[in-house]
Amino acid sequence: MRQGFTWVVAVFLSSVFSERELAAVAQDRGNWNEDRVIKLIERARTSRRSVVVDTVFTSYQTKANGHIYFFLDRPGEYGVSLIKADQVALEAFWEAPNATAQRIIGRRDDKLLPTNVRYHLDHLTLIQDDFGDLIRMGDGDEVEAVPHPLGPGSAGIYDFLLADSLTISYSGGVEEVRVYEISVRPQDFERPGFVGTVYLDQANAAVVRMSFSFTPASYVDDSVDYIRISLDNSLWLGKYWLPNRQEVEIRRETPVFDLLWGSIIRSRFEISEYDFNPELPASLFRGGTVDMAPPDQIAAFTFESGLFDALEDSGLEPTPSLRDVRSQVGQIVGNEVLSGLKPLRLYFGALSDVASYNRAEGFRVGAGLAFRPEKQLLVRTQGRYALSRESPSGALAASTHSGRILPQLDLYWDELGDIGGHPGAERFLNTISALSGNYDFIDPFFRRGATLTLFGNRPNAASIAFTWEEHRSANNVVSDDPINNRFRPILSVDEGSLGAIRIEVPTRIPWDGRAQFFGELGRLGNRTYTSLKGEARWEVGSLNRPWHAQADLAGGFVTHQAPVQSLHLLGGRNTLPGHDYRTFAGHRYWLLRITGTQTVYPPHVGIRFIGALGSTFLSNRQFPADWIVQDSRGVRASVGLGLALGWDTLRLDVAHGISGGGWEAVISVDERFRDWL
Repeated sequence: MRQGFTWVVAVFLSSVFSERELAAVAQDRGNWNEDRVIKLIERARTSRRSVVVDTVFTSYQTKANGHIYFFLDRPGEYGVSLIKADQVALEAFWEAPNATAQRIIGRRDDKLLPTNVRYHLDHLTLIQDDFGDLIRMGDGDEVEAVPHPLGPGSAGIYDFLLADSLTISYSGGVEEVRVYEISVRPQDFERPGFVGTVYLDQANAAVVRMSFSFTPASYVDDSVDYIRISLDNSLWLGKYWLPNRQEVEIRRETPVFDLLWGSIIRSRFEISEYDFNPELPASLFRGGTVDMAPPDQIAAFTFESGLFDALEDSGLEPTPSLRDVRSQVGQIVGNEVLSGLKPLRLYFGALSDVASYNRAEGFRVGAGLAFRPEKQLLVRTQGRYALSRESPSGALAASTHSGRILPQLDLYWDELGDIGGHPGAERFLNTISALSGNYDFIDPFFRRGATLTLFGNRPNAASIAFTWEEHRSANNVVSDDPINNRFRPILSVDEGSLGAIRIEVPTRIPWDGRAQFFGELGRLGNRTYTSLKGEARWEVGSLNRPWHAQADLAGGFVTHQAPVQSLHLLGGRNTLPGHDYRTFAGHRYWLLRITGTQTVYPPHVGIRFIGALGSTFLSNRQFPADWIVQDSRGVRASVGLGLALGWDTLRLDVAHGISGGGWEAVISVDERFRDWL
């Protein structure tokens, strides 16, 4: 096992160091602060001032439509989930020399999950002057007084690099202009500063586009992970570059704890219908820069686009403009850490990491630390102690977050595995069930070893994992459980050293579905085996509609030489409710589950329908003595009804198993949040 463990670690380290070399090359490319780029910056500074003294262009009035989306963000299968959507309609005004004003004339929102989020006023409005000489966000609570790269004295604060001369499109991609692309980085990363790219019109050095983020010292709020901004201007009257589109992304996490989740505010405004040199009343510019139309007028406003239309362009992922910000900033800063979060925090991957119970370990308590020593490396470590076993366990995960391939190394000692292929109850709910109902849904065994996973750096990318680990049965402690010994028996596993290569390939499938395919080639002891599995999902409607449904189809097989812990087990919750839990085993299986929800008292109560069909096929082979298994002997089915409570986050279901089953009540949570438990 030692040779395999060493090989996995060596491959991870080589991946990390190759990423560092690439970052170093990107950081040192070109010559910073050449005379010609400094002259361009001076021209741009002059161009910004020239609008103020222009005698032909004295004022404008325009309209804007904005979408603001609030997301829950976490790693893994479910990634980003929409919590709240807002839409805003604005009128914006400008008058020489530098007076600005805005009025909110329409607003509406919808919640898909419970939240009390309140936005700063500047999250709901426009940036009219490319931020002025000092950049401020969140009414000063997020970013305060960051020097503008084209502001006074910027040559003594920033480094500039003439990165390219190119043609870009603006005004909806219809018109093009020749621009200079200038990379900007602070001379001192320990001070508040701008990091990103400025695009200047070659004709007059006016700002065409800015894509940027900030140094960690810029963030006033210590919960801010990062802020990314993309500002696009468009050319009017053949001379004036004025706001056309703006996009902002703000990500936060808890300052003290790494809980494997964060929140994202993502806004996008489209600006149009400029009216030049209107006579604007002086009262517009008195008092605050933003005011509100009367509430009844705001509520009655008719929007030309839908509340969720901006999501149809990019889905739940960042738009191409915001992805470009991330890429460009990464090339500019090299190994510098740009997160505003503290480099060392307490780490809990789930609520059950604090304390949990299962029949193999009894009570288990634990805690962890998350450490980010540099931009490209994040290390999370956990320690646990099982009170009944009087034995420790632990895990360490190291991952990188830049480059085309993202490696993650996992080391673990006595990690608790689960037989069956489909998860039973979340460990938090399993703890409640085991302590109150004497039923433990985990079929545990212990794993020691290492896994190196290589992820692609794009949404829905394939991954490949290399594993070397030791498997041990957990059935030697259940009779010593301090609470009772009335649990069902713990099953033995095929013990020994396991080496495996696993691949995961997500893809889109017909009828707007999505699927994941899993393949594994492994060897345990002297037996080589293969495994293939596929999971597909189709959804009708969405969580913001009164009615929605989904169908999940899964199937797979393992070869005869596979360890018994690789067999597929069906029955009971999350597979075929109403049948005995994990009573059907198979080398091959298929499972179809259909659920639908009709909201009756939005968003608090909905009626659920549940239907399931499945079958397992068990070939002849030898099993451990404590495995009393059978296949499904044909197709088994389940039907049921239930309640969906609180934005469909908590489910209370009652199902009946057809063909040999009975009644079963199931309490569960939305699968998007199961990893937290």
